[in-house]
Amino acid sequence: MSTTDNGGAVTAGTRKTFLGHPRGLVVLFFTEMWERFSFYGMRAMLTLYLIQHFLFGPVEAQGIYAAYGALVYLLPVVGGLIADKYLGSRKAVIIGAVLLVAGHFTMAFEGSGAREFLTIGGTEYAVEVEGRNTDRQLYAVTESGRVPIAITPEGVNVVDVAGQPAGSGAQAATAATFPSTVTADGYTTRTVRDPSGEMTLFLALSLIIVGVGFLKANISTVVGHLYEENDPRRDGGFTLFYVGINLGSVLATGLCSYLGFTYGWAYGFGLAGFGMLLGLMTFLLGQSWLEGRGGPPNPEKLAGTKFLGIPLEATFWILGLIAVFPVWLLMQRHELISTALPWLAGVIFAVVVGYTVIKLKGAERARMLVAQVLIFFSVLFWALFEQAGSSLTLFADQSTDMPGWFNAGYTQMFNPGIIVIFGPIFAALWVWLAKRNKEPSTPVKFSFGLMFVGIGFLVLAWAAATQGGVDFRVPLFFLFLTYFFHTMGELCLSPVGLSMITKLSVDRLVGMMMGVWFLSSSVAHIAAGVIAQATATDTVAGVVTNPALALQTYGSIFGTIGWTGVGVGVVLLVLSPLLKKGMAGIR
Repeated sequence: MSTTDNGGAVTAGTRKTFLGHPRGLVVLFFTEMWERFSFYGMRAMLTLYLIQHFLFGPVEAQGIYAAYGALVYLLPVVGGLIADKYLGSRKAVIIGAVLLVAGHFTMAFEGSGAREFLTIGGTEYAVEVEGRNTDRQLYAVTESGRVPIAITPEGVNVVDVAGQPAGSGAQAATAATFPSTVTADGYTTRTVRDPSGEMTLFLALSLIIVGVGFLKANISTVVGHLYEENDPRRDGGFTLFYVGINLGSVLATGLCSYLGFTYGWAYGFGLAGFGMLLGLMTFLLGQSWLEGRGGPPNPEKLAGTKFLGIPLEATFWILGLIAVFPVWLLMQRHELISTALPWLAGVIFAVVVGYTVIKLKGAERARMLVAQVLIFFSVLFWALFEQAGSSLTLFADQSTDMPGWFNAGYTQMFNPGIIVIFGPIFAALWVWLAKRNKEPSTPVKFSFGLMFVGIGFLVLAWAAATQGGVDFRVPLFFLFLTYFFHTMGELCLSPVGLSMITKLSVDRLVGMMMGVWFLSSSVAHIAAGVIAQATATDTVAGVVTNPALALQTYGSIFGTIGWTGVGVGVVLLVLSPLLKKGMAGIR
């Protein structure tokens, strides 16, 4: 006779499997694949979109990206608590997916962006940019036509285009209406943005942030519910789930970047929206394969409770929509997030640690404390790793020598592509080592992750110092190598971290702890933003004005954070025996 738990979940003895894993993993694999398709498709373009379309400077653009990333990883703390106490993971995922569909489609309404103006000798000229790739060309618009220009630390100069001399033919007639050379102190710039387009941008990001808050922690929690305690397949299952995440990512960064860079930003963002819609449909149609896992903790109470006459489940749908408004306001004042979030996160983390010390006893307390220590170390990992969406993307755009058909968005295919190849290998490796009692403990895996991400930045720092060409760009191979080492670190830490939370957390707090795990990424995004802003150099109309200084700055910052990652990884490796003891027999 079968028994059920967690809202009617079928026990291991009667459950169907697929390739040795619970078949519900297939549903979650493809749901997360399409959700990540939308998320990473948008992320591959976001920083460049902010700089090129809305003409935010690199410092401000990376600040917006950091605030966005921080809130994306902060709200899962709230979403996890709501799921733990009321909705259950599955219902929370559905609310989040609907909001994400709305947010990604809203990103496709880009408005007119922004325009840059040059003022020279009392005359103002509009600046236009042709292209979205590394070969972007600036033009000053005069009464008689467009003049191709370059802006450098020395000033503004009229330049040749397509091999045509600036002093010949129609180009000469047009150029005659614009000064051939202007010193750096002889011009000023002014940026005018489309207010409705800017407000729509922040609305779209806010819908995505709230949607991820409901979905991100909870879909990982459902994966954990598929496996019984101490099931040796758990780490492998989470790694395969992670492959799903990155399969969506590699498809998205390729397809969305191609459409965005080739035909227009709206096409890339629109495709991301269709990806999220497919994710929602997959999850809804695959409910039976989840066998009741991740259901409400008290279905009768959820169905019978009303708030102000509204059923409780509907109340959370309404609250999700209402939450978009304060997030929208915060995104327009992203500096507040960078200032307040570290303090808020510190309070939340202190409360969790205090609860663990006071309320829990014995092995439960020891395991929870180990989980919290590893979460603390993960903050540095994510602060370095999440340079991918900001400084590494701008490094690709500003300081990397790429083939003409290749764009900066494509470089974000490196990480997920490597995971798709090596993820199954790592999953099999952990199982193979476990059977021989040689699998590294979770703290050791975390230390490897930190060291690998540090090595990746050291590679790029060396390349910036020694491999730059006459145009101050380094070969694309070194950026690929950096992403390779980062990915090896990610495979050691991220899927193992998700599994660690479900293994070490007390059952009644697993959703909250999954939220705290993502909270570490939230704080890391703020730290990542500070690091990324330190790499920024001046741009005009989205084009860097001093390539030499840009490459030098990247190399200096990347060297510093690289050695920091390696050093902290070594410290964690030394502490790992003590942490392993606190895990009380769980690897």
